[in-house]
Amino acid sequence: MLEIYLTIAILALTFGLLIFSKLPPAAIFIGALTLTITFKLAPLEASLKGFNNPGVMTIGALFMIAAGMYSTGAISILSEKLIGRPKSVIMAQIKILPSIAFGSAFLNNTPLVAMMIPVIRDLSRSCGLDAKKLYIPLSYASILGGTCTLIGTATNLVIAGLIEEQLARGDIPIHMEPVGLFDLSWIGVPITIAGIGFLMLFSRWLLPASPAKTGVLAQTERRLFRVELQVDPKGPLAGKTIEQAGLASPEGFSIICLLRKRNKLEFDPSTILRPKDYIAFSADIDGAKTLWATIGLMPLYATKKVKSNRYRHHLVEVAVSEKNTFLGQRIGDLKREDREFEVWLVGMAREGAAMDYPLENAVIQVGDVALLEVRDPFFYRNRNETEFFMTKKLRGARIQRTDKAVLATLITMAMVVTVTLGWFSMLNAALLAAGAMLLSGCMDLKSAGKSVDFATLIVIASAMGLESAVTASGLSDVIGNFLGALGGDNVYLALAVVFLGCIAMDAMVTNVASAVFMFPIALTIAENLGVSFMPFAITVMVGASCSFISPVSYQTNLMVYGPGEYSFGDFVKIGVPLSLLVGVITVLLTPIVFPFHP
Repeated sequence: MLEIYLTIAILALTFGLLIFSKLPPAAIFIGALTLTITFKLAPLEASLKGFNNPGVMTIGALFMIAAGMYSTGAISILSEKLIGRPKSVIMAQIKILPSIAFGSAFLNNTPLVAMMIPVIRDLSRSCGLDAKKLYIPLSYASILGGTCTLIGTATNLVIAGLIEEQLARGDIPIHMEPVGLFDLSWIGVPITIAGIGFLMLFSRWLLPASPAKTGVLAQTERRLFRVELQVDPKGPLAGKTIEQAGLASPEGFSIICLLRKRNKLEFDPSTILRPKDYIAFSADIDGAKTLWATIGLMPLYATKKVKSNRYRHHLVEVAVSEKNTFLGQRIGDLKREDREFEVWLVGMAREGAAMDYPLENAVIQVGDVALLEVRDPFFYRNRNETEFFMTKKLRGARIQRTDKAVLATLITMAMVVTVTLGWFSMLNAALLAAGAMLLSGCMDLKSAGKSVDFATLIVIASAMGLESAVTASGLSDVIGNFLGALGGDNVYLALAVVFLGCIAMDAMVTNVASAVFMFPIALTIAENLGVSFMPFAITVMVGASCSFISPVSYQTNLMVYGPGEYSFGDFVKIGVPLSLLVGVITVLLTPIVFPFHP
């Protein structure tokens, strides 16, 4: 009994810290796992099983796949075609959630969510949408979609496998039959429709709002740059409106003026951009990085002609020194000739402010701060800081290699197809795809390493170790006996208890562990009642899959936990009513499709 009490205490402490403290989740879970190891609540091998678990390694590889898709612009191009530039959170949800749910019914939802995270991040920046209203709904929609088919989630496959094992043994006293590919659809589709409807209607109130940000022009305490860029004739922005280009409701920048063939234009969000249009912006550092990395915009002023391999270039912030070669020259007079530096001017600030006149008229002075696009040799040639007395490489600014977008998409599709056909395991296919991304140049080794969210992997691996403590300590048996007693003789009440048991176990362990744990309990309850096991089996599949209340119970929840900067309570606030909605539909609908007495 001491082991049970210790496990309960550790779990209570873990969830208490997640809810009420500001400690990183990875630190909390590592601490909890350390306590279970210290008190020997499970064998050491079982406690550490998450750190060599194929599922955890698969998620790490999928982060790299998403990075390859993003660095080539493939995600941006696909999202632009499928999602566009929604004007509100509800419009974004209408375009994103049903598509993700449908995809999750047939594909592993982990890569889908991994690839959508940067899309939502970019939408929040370019369209002014609140990302906190999108990340959790993204994860929940992928979970709901997984309930629609047998292959939608690992939980369904695990339960179907356990049923097959029971049937193979024979002598089953109650009705039981194999689960077909679309048998779950009768329950999963209504649940998914209702769940997505709930998210669209109530997420605006149940999810927190991101802290208000002041407009770029109001940020007088921050350095503002005048950024001047040109619409690339070969890029995707030519022919689009300012709104469609994501420049109408920006974050970190605002349009000063739009020129076409040297003529200043009156513009609004519906103004159509033309090739070689000149756009001047007032932008802070973050806004300037976003503009520079926008597919379809390119620098105006350069010492050399812009080359196609801009994805190898860097964005740097520099301050002009008194020994600068260009000192006293007018930017508009700079010629593209063989100079010591290959630089492309992106923006400039003087005395911390954006210039109110075109950069071509600016005469370079000591102390001017400029944003330059440079190649690698720039850092070596400026090592003595002769030309510039400050050189700062801006992190997170990178040009996407769009010429590899099709290749990156084909690699990702090949990964999905080979897994669906059973040719490779998810881990094997993901590692092969990551290797193909590296070898083909879709991403470099440095980007691949940075893309892996190790904090998320630590949380998932530690949660698996806690699951071992729950089982080995005997706490799982206590919970099972309690649920069996609650069910009583009422079949609907028993079904509700099984669903609630799955939800409760989801909050403590992973969804697959919850399904495995609840399967024998549900079977025992059905046998005691003398009814068909099928409604109970379907309820376990749905209940164990619908892990909405805790961020640790489902890997996609953990994946959006950090980017959305959520608290544990945020999942509880929206997850509890959504779980109750799904539970009511499941308990009422399942016996109609799968009768207690077939």
